[in-house]
Amino acid sequence: MQKENCFYLGKIVRKYSFKGELLVKLDTDEPELFTEMESVFVEQRKNLIPFFIEESSLHKSELLRVRFEDVKNEADADALIGAHLYLPLEFLPKLTGNKFYFHEIIGFTAEDEVFGKIGEITGVNDTTSQALFEIDRDGKQILIPMIDHFIKKVDRENKTILLKVPDGLIEMYL
Repeated sequence: MQKENCFYLGKIVRKYSFKGELLVKLDTDEPELFTEMESVFVEQRKNLIPFFIEESSLHKSELLRVRFEDVKNEADADALIGAHLYLPLEFLPKLTGNKFYFHEIIGFTAEDEVFGKIGEITGVNDTTSQALFEIDRDGKQILIPMIDHFIKKVDRENKTILLKVPDGLIEMYL
């Protein structure tokens, strides 16, 4: 499995028991959606390795307690601490309305109610305190904050996102 065909699920943060159980910090608002998984991909040395799950349950509502098939002791568990977990993109729950996954909107056209067509969304910068749309307009990059009240409509069928951004924000880049 290639990483670009997967989404980041979370990170193994610590051991839970002496029997190889691990705790995973999930990168989701709905951890209960991931308690019935049969397997996950664990990133090891830049490769995604499938691990089969014997048992999993929520621990203190935000961590997932996991027992993998071939992890039976502390040493095996220690080797996995800090590893990132991934699942294939098709396991993502479908979103509707104006909710979207970052990877889903790459290639969409961004339009503003007043300005008109802004350009193509080439990425999302989520390394800042506020996630940003990265939009290409004829070779110039425009950054627009991903603020809920800026996003008026996500049209998956026509691959467009209609925005209403403050006056002058787009022009500042041009």
